[in-house]
Amino acid sequence: MKKAYFNWSGGKDSALALYKVLEKGEFEIERLFTSISEQYERISMHGVRLELLKLQALSLGIPLDTLKIPSPASMEVYDNLMRIQNQSYKDLNMDYSIFGDIFLEDLKKYRENQLAKVDIKTVFPIWGQNTKDTVMEFINLGFKAITVCVDDTKLDESFVGRNIDLDFINDLPENVDPCGENGEFHTFVYDGPIFQFPVNFEIGKKVLRKAGDENKAWSTAFWYCDLVYNI
Repeated sequence: MKKAYFNWSGGKDSALALYKVLEKGEFEIERLFTSISEQYERISMHGVRLELLKLQALSLGIPLDTLKIPSPASMEVYDNLMRIQNQSYKDLNMDYSIFGDIFLEDLKKYRENQLAKVDIKTVFPIWGQNTKDTVMEFINLGFKAITVCVDDTKLDESFVGRNIDLDFINDLPENVDPCGENGEFHTFVYDGPIFQFPVNFEIGKKVLRKAGDENKAWSTAFWYCDLVYNI
């Protein structure tokens, strides 16, 4: 069986991609790999606490590796940190790196180019799928997820801290991708067919975080919903 590591975001696309990989049985998933904020010890971009990420991995039954990313970090610093991490996997004979991306071609090429530098092949189990069909498959398989971050320029506060279900999908504006593939929203998966037990949590505060120059072309404001581990 081919040895691989899985780039785990903690969100729904990662969970569905992992489900498909495990179901097919072509790869032996040696590690989950997640980058986290060095300053806050939370999943990068998603804002989920490290303790909940660790519980996800425990429930999935796959060892977890994390890489702390300083803030701010230039692309040069980020690429160097990732190259060292990827090389460590290559040294352990993990020749494949698996992602949950769906249709962002530039991001796919970036990942392929960076991993080619350490002779690691990329795998995209749900690449090219229709995103409406993908999120419906996720729901119908019995996965449970909650939104933890939404782009304030695309969705308002009411969309953060909601479960991914039919009501959520139906409430999305027409300009928002059903999987949030353009970064409109990010999720935390807490149960499903590949989980041995649900990850318990309580919904904490909702916070609007802004950064950078509001005149820039990219979004600088996001609503975050804090999730707190519940024993």
